[in-house]
Amino acid sequence: MGKAKKVKARRKLSGAPAGARGGPAKASSNPFEVKVNRQKFQILGRKTRHDVGLPGVSRARALRKRTQTLLKEYKERDKSNVFRDKRFGEYNSSMTPEEKMTKRFALEQQRHHEKKSIYNLNEDEELTHYGQSLADIEKHNDIVDSDSDAEDRGVLSAELTAAHFGGGGKLLHKKTPQEGEEQEKPKSRKELIEELIAKSKQEKRERQAQREDALELTEKLDQDWKEIQTLLSHKTPKSENRDKKEKPKPDAYDVMVRELGFEMKAQPSSRMKTEAELAKEEQERLRKLEAERLRRMLGKDEDEDVKKPKHTSADDLSDGFVLDKDDRRLLSYKDGKMNVEETEEQSKEASDTESNAEEGDSSGGEDTEESDGPEGHSDLESNAESEEEDQEPAKEQWQTPRKGLLGREERAGKAARDELPYTFAAPESYEELRAVLSGRSLEEQLLVVERIQKCTHPSLAEGNKAKLEKLFGFLLEYIGDLATNDPPDLRVIDKLVVQLYHLCQMFPAPASEAVKFVLRDAMHEMEEMIEAKGRTPWPGLGVLIYLKITGLLFPTSDFWHPVVTPALVCLSQLLTKCPILSLQDAVKGLFVCCVFLEYVTLSQRFIPELINFLLGILYIATPNKASRGSTLVHPFRALGKNSELLVVSDKEDAATWQRSSLSLRWASGLRAPTSTEANHIRLSCLAVGLALLKRCVLMYGALPSFHAITAPLRALLKDHLAECSHPRELQELCQSTLTEMDSQKQVCRPLTCEKSRPVPLKLFTPRLTGFSALVRLVIRLPQPPKPQCPAQKIIFL
Repeated sequence: MGKAKKVKARRKLSGAPAGARGGPAKASSNPFEVKVNRQKFQILGRKTRHDVGLPGVSRARALRKRTQTLLKEYKERDKSNVFRDKRFGEYNSSMTPEEKMTKRFALEQQRHHEKKSIYNLNEDEELTHYGQSLADIEKHNDIVDSDSDAEDRGVLSAELTAAHFGGGGKLLHKKTPQEGEEQEKPKSRKELIEELIAKSKQEKRERQAQREDALELTEKLDQDWKEIQTLLSHKTPKSENRDKKEKPKPDAYDVMVRELGFEMKAQPSSRMKTEAELAKEEQERLRKLEAERLRRMLGKDEDEDVKKPKHTSADDLSDGFVLDKDDRRLLSYKDGKMNVEETEEQSKEASDTESNAEEGDSSGGEDTEESDGPEGHSDLESNAESEEEDQEPAKEQWQTPRKGLLGREERAGKAARDELPYTFAAPESYEELRAVLSGRSLEEQLLVVERIQKCTHPSLAEGNKAKLEKLFGFLLEYIGDLATNDPPDLRVIDKLVVQLYHLCQMFPAPASEAVKFVLRDAMHEMEEMIEAKGRTPWPGLGVLIYLKITGLLFPTSDFWHPVVTPALVCLSQLLTKCPILSLQDAVKGLFVCCVFLEYVTLSQRFIPELINFLLGILYIATPNKASRGSTLVHPFRALGKNSELLVVSDKEDAATWQRSSLSLRWASGLRAPTSTEANHIRLSCLAVGLALLKRCVLMYGALPSFHAITAPLRALLKDHLAECSHPRELQELCQSTLTEMDSQKQVCRPLTCEKSRPVPLKLFTPRLTGFSALVRLVIRLPQPPKPQCPAQKIIFL
């Protein structure tokens, strides 16, 4: 025991490894590869795992695993074929090689004897026909007709037996059945076999024919039975029932689905061009058309600008030539000889050839084909009797094409000169614009203005914007001049408003300034006349058209607009300051009322000047009486020269009147109307006034004071205007207006005091003393903040 202890102590002192004498070696860990996972808190009873980790060892293990798995997958990422060894027992270590080979041989034999497919005839399987092997039949030991349907199938005939088994001796010495005939020459074996084959084929054909006849008879019997069966059962055939049944109509949804199936799919299109690109293309198109027009006007050919090749190649065939000019020469005859004009400046030269006329020829007009003279002109000679007769028609015949060509060129040049140019420069003054537009038709004027805008688009050049702004003012002035014509060109004005609208949308600020300038001038003239005479006459038709155009170019529903608001003031001034002295003034006033209604249709503003003017129109259309139930204000007078301006006393003129639109040509005053026309104008003015009044009734029917406003109008329509002998259409219009007035409901409410909260009485504040004052102070004291720590709470207390 002591010796063993000494040995152990010696080992410890020497530090020899434990496995040096055959013991297990203990793995020593590198302290630099050990990672200690420290915990924040130590919990009793919890078992800790992964206190110490070996990152290097874990990393090496992970790399080894990746090499065995992911690396193989990475190498085989683009490979689809995999070689697999499916030999039986290849990886079974418990089997000996002899057992493996024995088992493999057994499986191969089993796989070989199994039939893989019923359609595979190449397998080693015995095939039979009527119980006989096909291999035996192919040896031709017995010739048996397999197609025979006879009862003695499989029984050999005597001839066949004699031919094969008897050696053919009896067949060679066969005799004919007829007695007394000489013995025939015996047939050879080949002939007998051929005869046998022919006989079998004939029998086969007969059987086939019998089979086909039987099949036809069977089909016929089937058809006859079907017909009889339908008669017995008293039912119609299915085909007839199918025809009688009506096909259901397709549903709307099904029809739509089918239509969508056949609908063409959307095709990709090019991007939308900008406004500048479109303007550039339009300018190029107009320039090209103008160049073509100038070329036609000057009579130039299209190919003059094309450069011609100066050098002619030796291989040129000269088949692409073009005639530069008409080099045809005029052919004429003189004294039986031909004259050829080389140029227009040179004189005619006659050729000195003798004419050989044929004697005895009555016609004298046939030409000989053979030429005896040195120059060969014998085919152009004629008889002396027909020289003078043929000379003039020949000249006219050859001069006609040249004259026709010159006439066509002149007509083409004239048409090009009369054609409207495609490009126009923007006018710098009103006189230039008037010179371009005057003398042209309506379509041509519109086309000229449109082409000016396209050629002077703001995106094409830098100064085009200012030119188009000037063009707007020039067009306004031109419209004013058209309104002063006799009769006024209202159709041209109506079409030019569209061009004004386009320019106003492009340049709203300059357009508004131009319109305000025109309206300002009209207002200044009115104010000067009012200051001088106290009243002003109605302006010309140009100012009225400017007011109409203002409502078309700018929005009229705004509460305040820099252009429309001054126009409304101008319209109200016209209805209150301009007196009605003639039919021309009445027509102008009604036109102003129409414009006023167009201005306030959307906003539905109440216009008292409009109602007052319509009341005056109805007043001067009734005869004067002592009391009419209404009071007139300026510009109308209850009594005076024009108090019965619209009264019609002639019944014949009233009977011939037909309701139509009131023409503005009567507002120009350039031609005085006749008495019949004047009566028709009076009735038309009354009809327009009633129509405007009806529109006002429909517009202002919701106003609380509607019935108070229309009371004078109702009195005139019911008591005075109904008594006049007006045409039936006017009476119906008057009655419908009264009906609309009466149908409006009364929406007035009684006056009531405004509801408000009662004012409380003034109370004296009591004086607080003693305990009540202390309570009030305590109540008003703010609550102490929530203490955050005990020290703050102590300080607060």
